Amino acid sequence: MTRLFFLILLLIGLAGMAATGSALYVRLTYVSVVVLVFSYLWTRFSLGGIRVQRRARSLRAGVGDMFEETFEVRNTGRAPRPYLEVINESDIPHAAGLRTLTWVRGGQVRTYLNRTWLTRRGAFSLGPTTLASGDPFGLFPVKQTFPAADRLLVLPLIVPLERFPAPPGLLQGGKVIQRKAHEITPHASGLREYVPGDPLKRIHWPSVARRGKLMVKEFEQDPQAEVWIFLDAERAAQAALPEEEKGIWQEWVFGRRPELTLPPSTLEYGVSIAASLAHYFIAERRAVGFVTGGPVYTVIAAERSERQEGKILETLAFVQGSGALPLAGLVQLQAAQLPAGSSAILVTPSNDESVLLAAELLQRRGVHPIVILLQAETFGGSVGTLPEKLAARNVLFHLVPNGADLREVLSVNH
Repeated sequence: MTRLFFLILLLIGLAGMAATGSALYVRLTYVSVVVLVFSYLWTRFSLGGIRVQRRARSLRAGVGDMFEETFEVRNTGRAPRPYLEVINESDIPHAAGLRTLTWVRGGQVRTYLNRTWLTRRGAFSLGPTTLASGDPFGLFPVKQTFPAADRLLVLPLIVPLERFPAPPGLLQGGKVIQRKAHEITPHASGLREYVPGDPLKRIHWPSVARRGKLMVKEFEQDPQAEVWIFLDAERAAQAALPEEEKGIWQEWVFGRRPELTLPPSTLEYGVSIAASLAHYFIAERRAVGFVTGGPVYTVIAAERSERQEGKILETLAFVQGSGALPLAGLVQLQAAQLPAGSSAILVTPSNDESVLLAAELLQRRGVHPIVILLQAETFGGSVGTLPEKLAARNVLFHLVPNGADLREVLSVNH
């Protein structure tokens, strides 16, 4: 609008000069030309020598965390800049970071801290970042975009569980199987020579004294210490309701932290449940394995360590409800690898009777199944009778409706 105003003044001045030759129109023409040329030249150099850098303490966070990022704007030139607008074009939902800096002197560095509340899992780029500036009259705005240099990994929401009922009669410890374990278990199976990289705490010193060389103990797995989590990510089984737009920033304005809720999607509920169970059982020193089919068939062998939890959570951060393999197929492919006496937790929104077949297959192999059934009808899906059939076959299950408190519903067996 300002540019149009000066163009109109220039046209009026030119027309007046041609018609009357009055000095007023001559001055008006000169002023318009000078302002337009000055503004154009100013704009050409307004972003020269300006650099933007973004730094974060960590590139891993979880849903519900506050992500902190430092923006640094550096003027490497000598001339001051009346104003610079920093625009954060990251694909993080509700990304903040828009800031206007005034009178940035030559050689000066301006920094500010940006905080973004993370509400969605996945990988997000920290950028691009756009700088906007222009002349003092706003006639020729200019922008320069700096590409993203880093990506932020947001892990799924973990609900802290106080307890999760185990199948009747299932206790930690039990019959030894002939499978070597990478970690120390209650069951030593023999000795072998030390190999570089073996933990020193596994060295058997009495054997070292007898044989004159380093010997380490080997251990066998305890099958009942394993918990396997199966997440159904089949496309046909998923259901979701339209998500309502919530004014979360209004809560921050009034000094209140908004309540974090999961999207009304069976996939998002399933991912959060799987993450919460993995966190719970690993904290209980149980070996946890994970299987899913979305978007590709993925198996993470059972281990007990914080590193194992990290692997499962990273996998869950990228799970999509686009798989072609149903839950029964996941179980059938992996059932032969599950030690007898272990437990399998099936997280699914499916009402198909193939879930019953999967549970029966596990039972025949001596594996204790627990079904976490997401009630698809509360997410906009179809109504089913699977709970009654599970109860008739004495299969433990948990019902999870949309909007449920996961900490509460996962602590009760049906």
